[in-house]
Amino acid sequence: MTELSRQQKAVEKLRQERDELRLQVHLGRAELQEEWQTLEHKWETLEARLADAAGEAREASQDIGAAIGVLTDELGHAYRRIRDKLR
Repeated sequence: MTELSRQQKAVEKLRQERDELRLQVHLGRAELQEEWQTLEHKWETLEARLADAAGEAREASQDIGAAIGVLTDELGHAYRRIRDKLR
């Protein structure tokens, strides 16, 4: 499995978790909504970088790939933290 396909799989997992949490946060507590808005901004950044990586040369996409890895890790931790707060 290539690095790009691993990242795509990680992003798809985050996308599914994000969709599930979006509804819970909307129905949930107000203090989580502010944190959610911050995460939504990061999600938009992640999607933009993924689009950039698809159009960039291999060398440049490795740099973008590292940034995508950092963002997916950060979003994954944040989504787990929100899920724990909703319990």
